[in-house]
Amino acid sequence: MTNPGTAMSLLARLRTALAGGEPVRLDLTGAARPAPAPPGTAVVVRTSGSTTGTGRAVALAAAALRHSATATHERLGGPGQWLLAVPGAHIAGLQVLVRSILAGHDPVVLAPGHFDPHALARAIDSMRDDVPRYLSLVPTQLHRAMTAGPQVRAALATCSAILVGGAALPPALLRESTGAGIRVVRTYGMTETSGGCVYDGAPLNGVQVRIEEGRVLIAGPVLATGYLGEEPGQDDQFVLAGGVRWLRTPDAGTLTEGRLRVLGRLDEVIVTGGVNVHPGPIERVLSTWAHGTEVAVVGVDDPQWGQLVTAVLHGPGPQAPDLAGIRSVVAAELGSGPQVPRAAVALDEVPLRGPGKVDRRALARRAAAALARGAGRRHPD
Repeated sequence: MTNPGTAMSLLARLRTALAGGEPVRLDLTGAARPAPAPPGTAVVVRTSGSTTGTGRAVALAAAALRHSATATHERLGGPGQWLLAVPGAHIAGLQVLVRSILAGHDPVVLAPGHFDPHALARAIDSMRDDVPRYLSLVPTQLHRAMTAGPQVRAALATCSAILVGGAALPPALLRESTGAGIRVVRTYGMTETSGGCVYDGAPLNGVQVRIEEGRVLIAGPVLATGYLGEEPGQDDQFVLAGGVRWLRTPDAGTLTEGRLRVLGRLDEVIVTGGVNVHPGPIERVLSTWAHGTEVAVVGVDDPQWGQLVTAVLHGPGPQAPDLAGIRSVVAAELGSGPQVPRAAVALDEVPLRGPGKVDRRALARRAAAALARGAGRRHPD
């Protein structure tokens, strides 16, 4: 989370930048000489670095940020007061501040430090009650809030909408939240799209989505101007097709009757026995089965299979994962085949690369180490 004083300082700088003033530079690292920002830039922010390990500096125009914030309010039912419960230096937090500026209401800022669901409830209770209450969370935060007791759930239910993004939202958690009278809106987007641009599978006003060879492409006024400080040709994620500028996202997905379903990142596909397996559908199945325990699925290098489909349970839960149960539930839901995990480990915590985003490469290394020392379970092939 962001210190309240820092958040209000950032809010003031963003207000100036959106009005055409000096851009807010959140991409500066050490003594690095920053690349100049193109005209119209309001913010330069780094991505979480899932591909490069260090992130890429993304220039976002004031017009793109404003369109995103306005389209969000239109979808949710009108401007209101926002609560900042995610880091302000990341796109989700920045958009909370941009929406606050456009709505004309200063945000409530959750105190920094370890996420405390009861502190979140108190912050929500301190919000205005004459305008809609909004906030953004990552799935892990929502999970912890929902397990913190009825007082926290009651506070969440007073919000007009809670945007949840940054990672896949387990279906069981969505059902539980909805059953408690909490309006959860699943968001999909990234730094290059000024944050979430697809809500509950439907693109925001002005946003276009299409699928090309299994990859999700996005167009519209929310797109970033581009990357800064890179050699020509390195920003090939942005392409022109039919006179329209598209972002080639790193995600696989399907589009059915205008509704987007994201399967997961293309670079997270597990190749096991020569077959490509997306971890997303497996994680959705296991998140329901392992109620109260978070689940990630990664590929662990293996001389026989190339990669072992490995279920990683983290948080409160068994130290000896039930591999037989895992295999049974996945086979029942998705069919027997390469998507059925052949290994499982339990970890107290997992490495992250941004708010709510699991660092799958680092997690795969930890899972491999656990299996090597006999701390997990492996199916006898």
